[in-house]
Amino acid sequence: MHEFTRSTSCQRASKHQRGATLIEILVAVLILSFGFLGMGALQARAIKGNISAGQRTQATYHAQYMLDVLRVDREHARGGDYNTGSSHVCDPTAFGTGSLANNARTQWLTLVKQTMGRPNDTTTCAQIQCDADYNCTVTIEWDDSPAGGLANQTVVLSSRV
Repeated sequence: MHEFTRSTSCQRASKHQRGATLIEILVAVLILSFGFLGMGALQARAIKGNISAGQRTQATYHAQYMLDVLRVDREHARGGDYNTGSSHVCDPTAFGTGSLANNARTQWLTLVKQTMGRPNDTTTCAQIQCDADYNCTVTIEWDDSPAGGLANQTVVLSSRV
């Protein structure tokens, strides 16, 4: 008879407790919410990193392109016609027109600003410097803070022409 009483009390307890309680459901929803927020933040960070890496790739491509231009017009590059001086140039119209070197630099810096920054920004700048030993250095600077990076990013490529 003792056994019969125990099984009856277990049956009564199971009748009153069915499914999950409201508190259990709220805790599960809270945990899922934090998980989704974390995944969203991770996705946003990945997108910013992708943009930053894309800009660095573009800067490397543009610097390599200008070194190729300098190799093609080797005589004028060695003569210093492509040099921008000791400062970085941020305005493509600063080069003027009329010579192959000026036209190439103007078109190149315009393209750099269009693909890496904004055409009228003052943060995307470049410098070309060739020395007497025929070593040329191309430097590109840009602001990477919109993509979550540092404000002053620089790519420098050097080559002998």
